[in-house]
Amino acid sequence: MDADDPRGNLFAAGGSGIRDALSSSVMAAKAAIHDKPRQKGRIMSARYVVLSGCSGGGKSTLLSELRRRGYGTVDEPGRRVVKDEIANGGQALPWIDPAAFAQRAIELAIEDFRTAESLSGWVFFDRGLVDAAVAREHTTGEHVLERLGPSYRYHRTVFLTPPWPEIYVSDPERRHGFDDAVAEYGRLERAYPALGYRVVVLPKSSVEERADLILAHLHTGTA
Repeated sequence: MDADDPRGNLFAAGGSGIRDALSSSVMAAKAAIHDKPRQKGRIMSARYVVLSGCSGGGKSTLLSELRRRGYGTVDEPGRRVVKDEIANGGQALPWIDPAAFAQRAIELAIEDFRTAESLSGWVFFDRGLVDAAVAREHTTGEHVLERLGPSYRYHRTVFLTPPWPEIYVSDPERRHGFDDAVAEYGRLERAYPALGYRVVVLPKSSVEERADLILAHLHTGTA
């Protein structure tokens, strides 16, 4: 499969498709992806590359750059949940009911894992299931990560954007402060290696340089 074939983003924020995806149960999503490669009970896709890290660290801008270059992309589940909840007067928002918010993000991330099969080549995710599971576990104390994290495997290398206070801004969908963002980054920085992923922390550089670095890692096999 050619990783350089042009493709789009099937997961733009907003719209009725988000509500449909969020209504799918976790069990239904698991059943729907039975045809993915498995190893000891895992559902895997080495084409799925996660961009994670600190909130406000430039992930969305980086995803847009990769999309501009023709790669398949999946927007952040949490952002899409927030947009949908606000549009529909829901309460599953991180500043109202963080546990419900994280659960919806988990369900949407699992649905994304299935739906992204329609995209060819490399597919880049703005966060993913591990991020949502970490949030749920932090909020509730449930052992969500050890149950879900090993079951849905992305590419072995995860790229993290580090805390970058000079560019951090809040907005109507990101209401937490920088200190909370840094704390979340620390949890993710520990969670991914604990699940067997290799972590590459991206430099604080231009979006073009970051994209070039990621693609170089992937195309040379160093990732």
